[in-house]
Amino acid sequence: MKAISRRQFLKLCTASAAAVGLSQSWIPAVAEAFKKAAAGDPPVLWIQGSACNGCSGSLMNTVHPGMRELLTEIINLSHHPGFSSEAGNLFTERLTKTAGENRGNFILVVEGAIPQANDGAFNLIGQDSAGNPITLVRLLKDLGEKAQTVIAVGSCASFGGVAAANPNPADCVGLEKIIGVSKVLNVSGCPPHPDWIVGTLAHILLFGKPELDDFGRPKLFYRGLIHDNCPRRQYFDNSIFARRFGENGCLLELGCKGPLTSGDCPTRLWNEASSWCVSANAPCIGCTDPSFPDLTMPFFKRMPEIKGPGITSTADAVGIGLGVATAVGLAAHLAGNYLTGRIGRKKQGEEGDI
Repeated sequence: MKAISRRQFLKLCTASAAAVGLSQSWIPAVAEAFKKAAAGDPPVLWIQGSACNGCSGSLMNTVHPGMRELLTEIINLSHHPGFSSEAGNLFTERLTKTAGENRGNFILVVEGAIPQANDGAFNLIGQDSAGNPITLVRLLKDLGEKAQTVIAVGSCASFGGVAAANPNPADCVGLEKIIGVSKVLNVSGCPPHPDWIVGTLAHILLFGKPELDDFGRPKLFYRGLIHDNCPRRQYFDNSIFARRFGENGCLLELGCKGPLTSGDCPTRLWNEASSWCVSANAPCIGCTDPSFPDLTMPFFKRMPEIKGPGITSTADAVGIGLGVATAVGLAAHLAGNYLTGRIGRKKQGEEGDI
């Protein structure tokens, strides 16, 4: 079986009706390409911080490939707290041993935020040979330096997320604050779609690091705004807004954060491509955005100062209006991204065959 090209892979991952139909014919080629890429058997080390286990739960809902195929034929998930038989010191000893034996040739996946308060004492992983406690902060700094690729799965690992919401007594932060912006690839969402996780791993195995946006997320899945492809967009353009849940109309008045949030949820869909938040009459709560959840709350309250558009209004105009209306709040939140270099950093060059 001939391995697929990167262009074919991108077409396969594109969330559209055409791509869904096309994907069925490419699945055997993808599986074969995966097997060839995984021949080097790079271990995947999955670590959990302050999290609800929802990202792992989302991964288990992957369809193409299924979870069984993913674990047995595609990736070498060497360590995962929920799937491993070891616990405590046995887990950390085997984890650090695997990282040492595969230095520069393993993928580190982190789920959950990292608590820094009290020198990291809010999240202890185990003990070292001298009996000293191993904090999550200490472990991630060590593994991050040795890893070939580092992936932050979920908004907590990417930007702090729910774990870092005010008042944040444990001083939880995203992974890039521990390891550094340049090495971390963010797959945000609360939780992220299983396709985003598997597709990112697939791109790394087959073609290397994907092209990223200004927040370190793969453009393959986070290129456009939710608002751009929302099936209720026509209601917005005609200034028809739902005032109560269950009514027809744009959900802006009920707190929808679609004009702020990047992701392909409206076209990819969830639960085996059967539904997503808005089709279930719930507004987008902005869970993929770096400002989630502090600046996207209250979830069911309209964002301030956004005027209803005329029929010629565009998503770009809405985005500009939102930016002006919430400039003070967003500026406070995004200042950290400027300081870390996440915003305004030099963009990566275009990859070939796209």
